[in-house]
Amino acid sequence: MNASDLGDLTYEELIEKMAEAKEELFNLRFQLATNQLDNTTRLRQLRRDVARIATAMRQQEIAAWEAEQEVQAHG
Repeated sequence: MNASDLGDLTYEELIEKMAEAKEELFNLRFQLATNQLDNTTRLRQLRRDVARIATAMRQQEIAAWEAEQEVQAHG
């Protein structure tokens, strides 16, 4: 998952992606705790994906806030 791919998604789609990633991360941590996890690098990838999604969500929030401030300043 690239940051540029995330920039094209809507806020609602990002929320869905975040929920999916967190659910998979939970499952992988559970497998790790029970010694059933074979691919430990997937944990690192998912943690980074969660951070990318959170960053993309925050960027959209900031852009929306700035647009609102601009409307208020000119309105």
